[in-house]
Amino acid sequence: MASQETKLKILITTDLFTTETNGVVTSVKNLFDQLTAKGHDVRILTISDSFHSHKEGAVYYVRSVPLKAVYPDLRMPTTYRSRLIQEIIDWKPDVVHSQCEFFSFQFAARISRITGAPIVHTYHTLYEQYLTSYVVPSKRLGEFVAKMFSRNRLRNVKTLVAPTLKVENALQGYGLHAPISVVPSGISLEQHHQRLSPEQRRQMRQSLGIGEDDRVMLNLGRLGGEKNLGELMELFAQARQHNDKLKFLIVGDGPAREDLQRQAQRLGVAEYVIFTGMVDPSQVQNYYQLGDIFVSASTSETQGLTYIEAAANGLPLLCRQDDCLADVLQEGQNGYEYTSAEEFLQAIDMAMHDTQWREAAARRSQEIAAAFDKKAFGEAIENIYESVL
Repeated sequence: MASQETKLKILITTDLFTTETNGVVTSVKNLFDQLTAKGHDVRILTISDSFHSHKEGAVYYVRSVPLKAVYPDLRMPTTYRSRLIQEIIDWKPDVVHSQCEFFSFQFAARISRITGAPIVHTYHTLYEQYLTSYVVPSKRLGEFVAKMFSRNRLRNVKTLVAPTLKVENALQGYGLHAPISVVPSGISLEQHHQRLSPEQRRQMRQSLGIGEDDRVMLNLGRLGGEKNLGELMELFAQARQHNDKLKFLIVGDGPAREDLQRQAQRLGVAEYVIFTGMVDPSQVQNYYQLGDIFVSASTSETQGLTYIEAAANGLPLLCRQDDCLADVLQEGQNGYEYTSAEEFLQAIDMAMHDTQWREAAARRSQEIAAAFDKKAFGEAIENIYESVL
């Protein structure tokens, strides 16, 4: 553990900070909270959601323009030499912790070069599926581009942080030579320990058109093509044929929403699919608790903080097989991984009808989620800073 006497000046750079339903934002906010609670002087340098640079407390926003033609919600800074960046250079951080490989990484590289502060970089996102969803036409080309970009971009970082073994393996496959530490991103368990009363849950479900006898499969997060929600919609339509009390609650928003709504209409299940849109982050735990099982078809996650949040709220998990699930889903105990429609349908049918299993799985999910408390996350990152200094 880092010395209590050692108080560091830590700069966190990130492309994303105002987007609410995003794992990077959750991780950055939790890291900021933990490091400041330990007495460190922490500042965040990020990209503004407008053409104006400004500062709010410890957060510095650099003006930007949208790049929607490349990726929804993507913004590009219009300067790398603003007075705010100069203020950070004059502050002279001890360490720069970069959270994104694109625009804000250039902030990190320039500030590191001028001040001599080493760069620690957390690799949150495996880009192959994003590239094939939005930019390049083939999976093989996407993998090549991700490998070459990452290897070139990160060649001078002091150390890398991977949230899971899945990411560590990918980075080693890219040929990166910096040391890699595997540190799961922490979540704020306090929020997810709050519980709706049975009456509150009933009222919230009723307001969304969910009856007392209905069973709800739930997905929460950004609605993007890389999340593969179209597969879940297809599987839900098939599952409805055997479970006429089943409904699908989709919490969040994003560029794929309209396509998903059209798909639900085409499949004849629109009246059983509920889109909440974006919800207040302080209320997220309440929406998890409206579900009976959390479902995901994504293979683009590096850690999948929503899986951990769902588990912390006592939900069993039913997710497409993926290496990032190794520490959060224990097969048969708190959920199931599937590789085919048959496996998904078999699991959803069992989960919907076996109340005893659902209750046991809920308890096991909460036990597993406890290992991801943000306090341990903050201490592990603090130790990495000490090691590079």
